Amino acid sequence: MTQPLKIMLVAAEASGDALGAGLANALKARRPDVRFVGVGGPRMAEQGVESPFDIASLSILGWIEGLKAYGLVKQRVAETVALAVAERPDAVVLIDSWGFTIRVAKALREQLPGVPLIKYVGPQVWASRPGRARTLAGAVDHLLALYAFDAPWFEREGLATTVVGSQALHVDMSGADPVGFRRSRGIASAANLLLVLPGSRPSEIRLMTPVYEAAVARLKAADPSLEVAVVAAGTVADDVAARVAKWPFRAHLVPEAEKYDAMRAATVALATSGTVSTELALAGAPMVIAYRFQPLSYALMKPFFTGKYATLFNHAADAEIACELIQKDATPENVAAEVGRLLVDPVARDEQVRRQTAALDLMGRDAADPSTLAAEAVLKVITTKNAGA
Repeated sequence: MTQPLKIMLVAAEASGDALGAGLANALKARRPDVRFVGVGGPRMAEQGVESPFDIASLSILGWIEGLKAYGLVKQRVAETVALAVAERPDAVVLIDSWGFTIRVAKALREQLPGVPLIKYVGPQVWASRPGRARTLAGAVDHLLALYAFDAPWFEREGLATTVVGSQALHVDMSGADPVGFRRSRGIASAANLLLVLPGSRPSEIRLMTPVYEAAVARLKAADPSLEVAVVAAGTVADDVAARVAKWPFRAHLVPEAEKYDAMRAATVALATSGTVSTELALAGAPMVIAYRFQPLSYALMKPFFTGKYATLFNHAADAEIACELIQKDATPENVAAEVGRLLVDPVARDEQVRRQTAALDLMGRDAADPSTLAAEAVLKVITTKNAGA
């Protein structure tokens, strides 16, 4: 008789919470007897993962911010490891969030040496700090990678890797209603609509919204008829709403539930670098990407940046399909110039959308469901471990 499974899932921010929930759901479909323990957010809680603490405080970006939060991170790592030791799971899946999960992995390797450790989403070593591939290989047993271009970096270090694909490539936009979105806000079908996506982390909102406000002010001065909408991601919705309410021009606030409607309705998008760029490409929205770090954090991190591009589909295509304005280049003047160029040139917009779509194909958007592949890989790791025990 098959023994019931106990799997520990650990996620430390919203994106990992979504991945963990998808994985948990796919595991239950294959093993109805599975029980989950671990750390996560509200979406994982719906799948039965009761987190011992709120993960919101662990959404940290940048070295300086990380140093300030070091004491809290250390405490949360200890609590996570203590939970694992108490529960003795059949496997631990550590999802994204490099700084937190690598500390958990190293501690678990010492305290539970026989338990398989699986990392779900590796660090983007193609973009910066390639030495992390070796560090991860020494800390876990298996990697679930999102993209084919990730795998060689880790396999060279001896880490078994399964490419499962990215959930961002499988977003279903068939139900999006761009016509209804425009109609409900009184935006004419022929009007240019700029969609601004300032980010999902508090630090991103703090650093990027002033840049976007100033850039959009320039664009509105050049074209007063330009319509503007701003997506307020759930984790920072109140902060975004408060800031946008003070802008000296009208901007339609978009709740996260209507995000895909807005993406399909947009003429051009202006986005803070992240997974959202893939979603925009799937929606067929030409975009400009911007990003700023806290200055001291950027100065410390810059020597470790080795990739040419921050945007995944740019990296996959090895070309700057979407313009990237990073740090000192992310000025209101530059942002307004790049967005304005697309707003007035429909041919340029169509060509960028064509190239974005081709790059998504390179990233593997036609592959099987990532959660399904991840669940199968996790079960295989457990089976292999038990067979060799």
